[in-house]
Amino acid sequence: MGKWFKSGSPWIWMTGGAVSISLIAVLGLLLLIAWRGLSYFWPAPIYQWELVDQQGVKSTLIGEIYDREEVPTERLKAAGHKFNNDPGEMVTRYLVKTGNREFVSLDFRWILATDIVSRSEPLDVAKLERSKNGDFYGYPIAIIEDGKRLALDDIEHSLEAHIERAVAISDKAVSLQKGDIGSINYQLENLRLKERGYELENALTDSKKQALASEREKLHTEYQALEKNFFALRSEAARDAVIIRDMRGQEVTLKLDSILGVTYSNRLGLMGKVGHWFAGVGNFISADPREANTEGGVFPAIFGTVFMVLLMAVIVTPFGVIAAVYLHEYAKKGPITKMIRIAVINLAGVPSIVYGVFGLGFFVYMLGGSIDQLFYPEALPSPTFGSPGVIWSALTLAILTLPVVIVSTEEGLSRIPSSVRQGSLALGATKAETLWRIILPMASPAIMTGLILAVARAAGEVAPLMLVGVVKLAPTLPIDMNFPFVHLERKFMHLGFHIYDVGFQSPNVEAARPLVYATSFLLVSVIVALNLTAIAVRNHLREKYRSLEH
Repeated sequence: MGKWFKSGSPWIWMTGGAVSISLIAVLGLLLLIAWRGLSYFWPAPIYQWELVDQQGVKSTLIGEIYDREEVPTERLKAAGHKFNNDPGEMVTRYLVKTGNREFVSLDFRWILATDIVSRSEPLDVAKLERSKNGDFYGYPIAIIEDGKRLALDDIEHSLEAHIERAVAISDKAVSLQKGDIGSINYQLENLRLKERGYELENALTDSKKQALASEREKLHTEYQALEKNFFALRSEAARDAVIIRDMRGQEVTLKLDSILGVTYSNRLGLMGKVGHWFAGVGNFISADPREANTEGGVFPAIFGTVFMVLLMAVIVTPFGVIAAVYLHEYAKKGPITKMIRIAVINLAGVPSIVYGVFGLGFFVYMLGGSIDQLFYPEALPSPTFGSPGVIWSALTLAILTLPVVIVSTEEGLSRIPSSVRQGSLALGATKAETLWRIILPMASPAIMTGLILAVARAAGEVAPLMLVGVVKLAPTLPIDMNFPFVHLERKFMHLGFHIYDVGFQSPNVEAARPLVYATSFLLVSVIVALNLTAIAVRNHLREKYRSLEH
């Protein structure tokens, strides 16, 4: 036993066990997040309960079971609940999503198993997903088409067809509003700023006024035609309606322009549920959020996260490489260089919120405010670059991750043999040519390693972004079809902040909980995808320049 301990084998086994436990813990956490998030899109059965409360009042409840738990009977009795029969030590209660927000105070309701008289899964009950006011549960019984009530035998397929028609028309209206109408509004705002600029320069002549008025009149004419078309599409989308009998037994009329889809969950087979799951995941990735981010998708947050990280990578890489090359190749060894290296290492340990405060004070207020005064005086006092935006977020995270790139690049430069440099210089190359053609290509895998670490850290940062650019809901993306097409001054959405907002600032906690898991899994997937891309590039560079190392 003593020889075994002296050989060091126990420490090897302990290290291997610790690594294995860590990997299992991380994979287990990811699997838990994936399960809790992705299972949200699986169509759950829709139940109808017949209930009798402690006062003997009968009621009907329609909804989906979201959660269940065992509650001590004594706790319920202490809360004032009375039981006609002894339920035992524990009572099961169910958290039911009831929807129908116009007629029910809350989307979710707890019911006790002792209050349930019967539970069934009717085949005719449906869930209608709406663009506002949440889901609606009930029995579709008729369709109103252009003011006429149609009683149909196969209402399921007829309703789906009418909803697809209304959704297609609504999408055209939204596309028109965001596209052509938005472009005209953007041009009108530019004309206003242009006129204001002429006024500040005292150069607003009558001819310029007339030219601006002519352009504005032309845009107004186009706007009125587009507006007329837009309202015509809205009216056409709202032409039809569905009559649905809810859990109160009353008939409710819902306009189809607010309905996004209908699901008869209790009629779906396995393949139907799988198809519905894929459609739900696809909609979550590609759609815009709605209902205070508790419903809909997260596409703007995905786009903002990836765009900001790529912009940060473009900024941090050249500065980090230049700093590392100077410190390793040009700077003389001495106390100043040593202090700079210590400062770089210490910068990696500064809390991220400190970088956010620095970015807000220096980039947004000082640099952005100066840019507004020099180049956008006509827009003042409304700031252009003097307010939080995606460019300032990228610069702030670039400074935050700069030490990682510098240290990684320096390590890569130090691994290159000095004989390679001497051989290049002996063949007549200058030091700059040696760096550009020999040293940097050989160090490129290390540079990519630093970039991978920088991306991994920057993609998950939230605290500094809350100060320098990220918002709960961004009306437009940083990229559109309006000149100059890339708008770096705009605010943006971020998956990390979206998780914080939905999880801790949502007015509907129960509805938001599954989306927190789904968005968390999506953020991890985005970070993994970015890292895998960078790793593939690094491996390609490593193979490409492997011959130079020999």
